[in-house]
Amino acid sequence: MLSWKLHGDGKQIQPGEVVSIDERLSWPRTLGMGLQHIVAMFGATFLVPIITGFSPTTTLFFSGIGTILFIIITQNKLPSYLGSSFAFLAPVAAAKTSGGIPAALGGIVAAGVLLAVVGFIAKAAGTAWIDSLLPPVVTGTIVMVIGLNLAGAAKNDFMQGQRVGLITLLAIGLISAFFRGFLGRISIFAGLVIGYAVAALMGDVDFTGVEAASWVAMPSFTSPTFDSSAMLLFLPVVLVLIAENVGHVKAVAAMTGKNLDDQIGNALIADGAATTLAGLGGGSGTTTYAENIGVMAASRVYSTLAYIFAGVGAILLALSPKFGAVLSATPAGVKGGVTVALFGMIGVLGARIWIDGRVNFANPINLYIAASCLIIGISDMSWTRGDYTFSGIINATVLAVFGYQILNRIAKARGTGN
Repeated sequence: MLSWKLHGDGKQIQPGEVVSIDERLSWPRTLGMGLQHIVAMFGATFLVPIITGFSPTTTLFFSGIGTILFIIITQNKLPSYLGSSFAFLAPVAAAKTSGGIPAALGGIVAAGVLLAVVGFIAKAAGTAWIDSLLPPVVTGTIVMVIGLNLAGAAKNDFMQGQRVGLITLLAIGLISAFFRGFLGRISIFAGLVIGYAVAALMGDVDFTGVEAASWVAMPSFTSPTFDSSAMLLFLPVVLVLIAENVGHVKAVAAMTGKNLDDQIGNALIADGAATTLAGLGGGSGTTTYAENIGVMAASRVYSTLAYIFAGVGAILLALSPKFGAVLSATPAGVKGGVTVALFGMIGVLGARIWIDGRVNFANPINLYIAASCLIIGISDMSWTRGDYTFSGIINATVLAVFGYQILNRIAKARGTGN
């Protein structure tokens, strides 16, 4: 299964040609493509642990392992890099308030297991039910709620260092405006680097942990604890991961001209397995990365071998605790500047899903679902029953998924559906 034939002479790609999934360039050039994939995923993968307080090197370690596992489970047919998913930010923050990082890890494990189960169902029953259960109005609403629900957390970090927070936020905007290529695509991480450097010059970075960290060592691993009330917080994330994986498979299929529908179930299983493994060891939950799709589109190299090299490279980078300590020392104000932009972008991504899916808001059901869920989620309307607290994100997700189905069935039965 893991075999690749040499494309042409292994050195050049002729006009109109692509390096297919089961092909490779020469070993040095394939290694170079692997390094390019590492650079593409780098910023987003590290932002999640920096924001959540997870170990950056542990997250990178499981990101590399997860990517290799993904290629194997999808039978070497689906090129993809698995990096940290922003969808986990809100439930991780909520779970940490009661049970710390171990409770958050338990929720990540639960989400991974459930995603894998969905993958097995998709392999057995097909994927038409996914499109029916998660139309664009529902997925767009859930994504927007996950992003904007975090506005309070962004404000809290920003207020702890308003000067460097503002510098970071402005740097992100200016980089986005001045640069259209790769640097423009990593404006969030580039802005973080600038904010970090300014904070260091101002003496606002505590380098004690950096000085104490070893240059080479295994990442630190943390075991999860399983609290059912904390695990409930992660249910909405599964729906987002389903939509992201299905979208990724369809995007790669469109780029390569191959029908990859038979790999949707495997992709969900693979991402579920990678997320579960990460949660068991202290890493962030994973998802397929759009950033790396851009690398494939620009290079016309779709070889899965490049992703295996990227996964191995990520594992090797993760073996430097000093590197992780530098990232962990990011000041709160810098994180605040980053999260103001990032969390807002996640929210706007929900609106983009509505636009791409041509959601009709003249339909009163679509309008009601989106409007009600946004208020419930953003204001964090929660309720408690016994030992269980249902957060605003959970309640908004339940209303979006089940409310949409119920109301549409009622409208169709009454002959008023649009």
